Amino acid sequence: MQSTTKDRQWLSLASLIIALLAIWYLAALIMNGNQLIHNLERKKQDWSYSQVISQAYQVKRPMLPAPHQVALELKKSVFDTSVTSKRSLVFHSLITLNSTLLGFVFGSLLGMLIAIGIVHNKTLEASLMPWVIASQTIPILAIAPIIVVVLGALNITGVVPKAVISMYLSFFPVTIGMVKGLRASDTIHEELMYTYSASTLQVFWKLRWYSAQPYLFASLKVAIAAALVGAIVAELPTGAQGGLGSRLLSGSYYGQTQQIWAALIMAALLGSLLVWLVGLAEKSLLKRRGGLSNA
Repeated sequence: MQSTTKDRQWLSLASLIIALLAIWYLAALIMNGNQLIHNLERKKQDWSYSQVISQAYQVKRPMLPAPHQVALELKKSVFDTSVTSKRSLVFHSLITLNSTLLGFVFGSLLGMLIAIGIVHNKTLEASLMPWVIASQTIPILAIAPIIVVVLGALNITGVVPKAVISMYLSFFPVTIGMVKGLRASDTIHEELMYTYSASTLQVFWKLRWYSAQPYLFASLKVAIAAALVGAIVAELPTGAQGGLGSRLLSGSYYGQTQQIWAALIMAALLGSLLVWLVGLAEKSLLKRRGGLSNA
């Protein structure tokens, strides 16, 4: 029975992938075909639909590269290029990863500290929580250049400005998740601990922190993905010479759509890997405490 369920899951996944690839190829045919027809008509050359169909997937700078063109670009920039080369996507991914992890750590710590303060201080909750929520209404594309310029004026450059932007995006889900988690403990258990003269610190470590862990890891999965987005966005206004954001920017400057799509897929793979690692840490920790997260 379990084997049948797994087979159905794999069949559903394979069907979804095939459907997406078919839609992608069809969209590439239509968009690149129109581009090809426009170029031929501009040059006053005759064309036929069979000619357009045969050449639609061979355009050097297509509007929408076909899946095999993106796969070839990934192979060239990942496997056929030295990791130390600036043409390597691995090289750029490592640069983005540094900013992502630093911003994720800072954002997680900040989010946990704010959540602890909010849970234990009603005045802080009333005064700070609205600002925490309002901070996420500011478009990151608008605030990223400001952060870079301000920190640059303070002679703070390099990975730190990008990490600050990653922190800005990642602290919010951790704050919200931790607030919910710290308040998820049963009231009767909390009252029982106070009956035994437990201190606020003891209640926190032995009850609240324990109940908050599933919620924390659920938030960390969102936060690590948000931190990656922040690192990539931060590389756009800085004119950085390295990183997936700079790769996207240079691809848009020179019309290299295959490069753009390859960088996007690499970013998606990197994000999936980071979320999987957080999930692995969650399973390891919650297994040690005798259960799995249901949050």
